[in-house]
Amino acid sequence: MTLEFIGLVGAQESSESLAAHGPTVDVPFIKAFSHAQEYAGFDKVLLAVNTRAPDSMIIASYVAAFTEKLGLLVAHRPGFQAPTFAARQFATLDQLSRGRAAINVITGGDSGDLQRDGDFLSKDERYARTGEYLDIMKLTWESRTPFRYDGKFYQVEDNLTEVKPWQQPRVPVYFSGASEAAINIAARHADVYMMWGEPLEQVKARIEQVRAAAKKYGRDKHIRFSLSLRPILGDSDEQAWARANRLLRDAQANIGGKAIQPDSNTGSQRLYHLATARKVYDSCLWTEIAALSGAAGNSTALVGSADTVADAALEYYKLGITTFLFRGFDQLRDATDYGQHLLPRIRERVKALAAAA
Repeated sequence: MTLEFIGLVGAQESSESLAAHGPTVDVPFIKAFSHAQEYAGFDKVLLAVNTRAPDSMIIASYVAAFTEKLGLLVAHRPGFQAPTFAARQFATLDQLSRGRAAINVITGGDSGDLQRDGDFLSKDERYARTGEYLDIMKLTWESRTPFRYDGKFYQVEDNLTEVKPWQQPRVPVYFSGASEAAINIAARHADVYMMWGEPLEQVKARIEQVRAAAKKYGRDKHIRFSLSLRPILGDSDEQAWARANRLLRDAQANIGGKAIQPDSNTGSQRLYHLATARKVYDSCLWTEIAALSGAAGNSTALVGSADTVADAALEYYKLGITTFLFRGFDQLRDATDYGQHLLPRIRERVKALAAAA
């Protein structure tokens, strides 16, 4: 199974434990962070989406211009652009970057965040719209003759787009969402289904659920799985846990000392329930910052020495996780540490596992 590592590039340095500083679009930071992760051996970086944040597609285009190998996983919300137009954008980025573009489809999220951009559809309606959106994007990328599409949300007539992706037949689709509606769309369209860091038992169950849904479309052998985590490393397990506790105190001060309530989306509700039930799961999955921040995103950590964290990652790999999205609380420092200490150890363990099979 192919092993893939994804990092994150934001427009400004910040985390739960570090208040944002510098300009909203911090060009030196974007360059430094991108170069650090390319040098560290990450395969891709996520460019996240939020109504308050700079545009992910434009930042991705900028990052593509000064990197050579770094893949660009651009978070994208269906419904705010015509799907044919978005397909041309991604195809153009893929051409300019010589095959480094991928799309992370974000349908749900906090309803309030969506409404700030004028989207008031219900969750089920949003996912139904996403299904049509991805149908049309794929047709736009792959069709060699004019096509038409007549759906509930979109109608397209006589479309033949000249710009096609560098990657053939199309740009890879990464998909997030924990609800039944999300899993049904992922089963139809996702190349990679993405999850936040949950305990091994829950991750195993979700993989089985998604594969069962994908089997109805003949895709259970084609879909891969990604897990998002926040590794906290130390020279020893004791040092790593001491650092985790310092980060928690910084996060409490940064957030204001009062825990944030979870968003309405299913993923946050699931993760918040787990995070408030226990502080540590399995060998070293730590949930306290997820509980503090309302589990609003990728917020659970693997804590320990690089060997301890690599061992924990291998257990997820054995379940079927082949993509890991790692980002730190001290972003630049952690990206460098991951490249020097963590990523090589995980690769070594996966290689040894394959050799022993």
